[in-house]
Amino acid sequence: MTPPTRYPRRTVLLLSAGATILTQTLSSAFAAPASSVHIAPQPMGQALVTLGQQTGRNIIFTSDAVANLRAPAVDGTLSPDEAVKRLLRGSGLKAEAMPDGGVIIRKGTSPRPKPQRLRETQAHEIEQIVATGHRTRSVMSVSGDEMQTLMPGQSPMQALDLLPGVTFTNVDPWGNNEQNSSIYVHGFNQNQLGYTMDGVPLGAGAYGNYNGLSPQRAAISEDIGSTSLSSGAGALGTASTSNLGGTIEFTTRDPKQKAGATINQTFGSYSTFRTFARVDTGNFGNGNSAYMAFARQDARPWNLGNANRQGGYQVNGKFVHKGEDTTITAYFDWQNKAEPNTQGLTAPTDLYARGAFYPDLNAAMAGYPAESSTKAGPATPNNKYYFSAAQRTDYLTYLKISHRFSPNLTWDNQLYFHYDDGAGVVATSIRTNAILTILGTYLDPTGTKYIKNGQFTYSVAGIDPKVWNATGDTGFAVRTTEYSDYRGGLTSTLHYHLGHHNIELGGWYERNNNMQARRWYPLTATNTLTPYERPTNPLFTQWQNNFYTNTFVTHLQDSWKVTPRLTLTAGFKSELVYTNGTLPIAALPQSLASSVKGAKTIVDTSTQTIAGGTIPSYNPFLPAFGALWNFTQHEQLFANIQENMDSFASTGYGSTSPWAVSSQADFEKFKRSGKPESSWTYETGIRTSHPINTRILTGISGQLEYYHVDFYNRLGTISPPGQGISGVGNTVANLGSVSTNGMDLSFTLRFGPHFSIYDAVSYVSSIYGNDFMDGATLYATQGKKVPAIPAWSDKFAVNYNQGGFNAQFSGSYMGVRPGTITNSVMVPPRVLLAFSSSYTFHQIPHMNSLKLQFNASNLTNSRSWSSISAGDASTYTGYPTAPRMFFGTVSAAF
Repeated sequence: MTPPTRYPRRTVLLLSAGATILTQTLSSAFAAPASSVHIAPQPMGQALVTLGQQTGRNIIFTSDAVANLRAPAVDGTLSPDEAVKRLLRGSGLKAEAMPDGGVIIRKGTSPRPKPQRLRETQAHEIEQIVATGHRTRSVMSVSGDEMQTLMPGQSPMQALDLLPGVTFTNVDPWGNNEQNSSIYVHGFNQNQLGYTMDGVPLGAGAYGNYNGLSPQRAAISEDIGSTSLSSGAGALGTASTSNLGGTIEFTTRDPKQKAGATINQTFGSYSTFRTFARVDTGNFGNGNSAYMAFARQDARPWNLGNANRQGGYQVNGKFVHKGEDTTITAYFDWQNKAEPNTQGLTAPTDLYARGAFYPDLNAAMAGYPAESSTKAGPATPNNKYYFSAAQRTDYLTYLKISHRFSPNLTWDNQLYFHYDDGAGVVATSIRTNAILTILGTYLDPTGTKYIKNGQFTYSVAGIDPKVWNATGDTGFAVRTTEYSDYRGGLTSTLHYHLGHHNIELGGWYERNNNMQARRWYPLTATNTLTPYERPTNPLFTQWQNNFYTNTFVTHLQDSWKVTPRLTLTAGFKSELVYTNGTLPIAALPQSLASSVKGAKTIVDTSTQTIAGGTIPSYNPFLPAFGALWNFTQHEQLFANIQENMDSFASTGYGSTSPWAVSSQADFEKFKRSGKPESSWTYETGIRTSHPINTRILTGISGQLEYYHVDFYNRLGTISPPGQGISGVGNTVANLGSVSTNGMDLSFTLRFGPHFSIYDAVSYVSSIYGNDFMDGATLYATQGKKVPAIPAWSDKFAVNYNQGGFNAQFSGSYMGVRPGTITNSVMVPPRVLLAFSSSYTFHQIPHMNSLKLQFNASNLTNSRSWSSISAGDASTYTGYPTAPRMFFGTVSAAF
């Protein structure tokens, strides 16, 4: 859909604003950037918030780091670096610069506390969710400590569900199962967000890997220091080409300054056994430090039998050298895991979860008719399967060098490489016409006796013996979708302070070679295969796609501190993603045939895997403009306008990409006229962080935000006119636009140093702008809500700390969600509650600390749908919520 006429006018306005700021930059004096700083003695956390507001710096810290610390008075015209140094002097805290000019505050090396001061040092403030602010867009973060409080070892994606505007769902309590994992942010799904870890791009969040990996595979959960969400559109310098709806940034912990070791052991429901171990070298040599960490998780999937396991192994290592002007960081990650997939159910239904027969093949065979029978299998699609799993092995490494040439000029460079080897494995009954048509086309192309209405079938004379025998004489076969991904790249960014300006110029290049293939394997009584091993020697490869992608992104941004209280930003990025999609192995057209009434042979019904070719995703000017106004000492107003583009996914048959159309002619047509998805995001809001001197309430912080998004060129899979209801010949087309409006409100109330209440409430309305045709069917979606997104949601956390004791009661409410694109069926609301408590012991001989932690998830044992896949008319696919579970963790630090 072509954007309305205001589109060019808006671009001109942003160009004018950017030109004004850049022109002012050139006429500015070459003075060191300084601000008027006035901070009275107060708690360190509040002082850091105030300093961020007065200097325009983004300052990130956890309440653990600043607990019970007082800040001195700081007054004068100071550079941000000097102001931070004065504020932290003598506190034991250290400041680490971030690539965007912000600062992370961490604990430094400190001596073991004296017994008489233990009570003081163990009393924590409780605000763990920090509205990081000091940006022209909404940025919120969850600390790594809060992640482990909510659930030890959980996916950092799941921790984001505590933030406003975010809906995350998964079938396991850790959020690690990728097959049905779902996240929505301000109306956009997980494939329309950007993800980075320590600046390394993690791709588009796709389950079927093609350009990255999930964060829980990129780093061990306990090694994640923070997870930040830019829920509007994300920073211009983010290394992503899919961030229509925002960016998620994961930051790993740095090595500790003192040598030591940590061991965590978790036990729990469904035979959960998780081990985490980490060894820190402490400082050695000249500013060097490093750590190595190991994790192993093993548990029984809650809806499967005792022989089924989920989990795997993971190793992380990080080295940091901090010189006077140069910082070098090297990182390595390896992981190998297998996660049995939980199959969804067609809903509405009275059923709740589908099990699996594995490892009892005899029971699986007994559940289906014999080879010669003309009867159908058990009622589909809610029947059991034999097994299904996701297998993934990843290697990820990066080298980052940051050099300060002068107090005003810094250059960051980062090289990275990632290799992924994965497969989705499904052992399925062959007693369906669709599967028999695939197998019969390859294994017995002349078996016309078993063909009816243009497809292989069991209903005429049972299953074709050639197909039955070739697949292993069991009535089952194993289908895999296999992936390999080799990608590497470089990011480079210059940061220059010029007068009252902070100028950022950066570039990103990535080369990605990925392969996706569909293969079929026999499943015999003597070689039953398992969900945890990759099968070998396929019967045939149905299709294989190879993609070769070059990504070029540059950006330029200026942040101008107009006055001590007002900051304006303007900039743009240029994006070129150049993908060559090839098809070394094409599917036989007959294997993709659908039913044709009366046909006695398989009919080639024009559905094909295509040879493909090269299509670029290109936009030379994606502008952004923002403003930040500190209108009081404690309150900020922010606003941001930004355009983004989602490059075409380098995926093939069965996906929503140009290489998934049904003919080469359709591909060439799309190449001439197809457009990538794009969005304009508008957001504005107010932040506050206010101490309150009452006997009960001592502080309040929070954020209120309104946003509007215009989403254009929404791509979808449809059947072209003339194909009737056969469903054959699916192609990809522009289905129009989506308009989103929403508001988020989050706040934390602090009642002294020991007790706090956090709450976040959100409203979102994402509305389709167009109807569309699917074959001969008109779907009246105009004015309908985008499915799977609740209009209302709420999250809360009640925290209490006293001495070494900590307790947290948390929960989430997800309102009614449309289950279909026409909103004809609604998904019931869901409420989940959780509890965590811990006690930390100090002054134990030969140990720094010993912590005992207890967690309970889904306290009310709610039976409700977590993730859903939207249907078209009267049904949707629902995935269950994990039942109530209990976990205990012992953590020892040396």
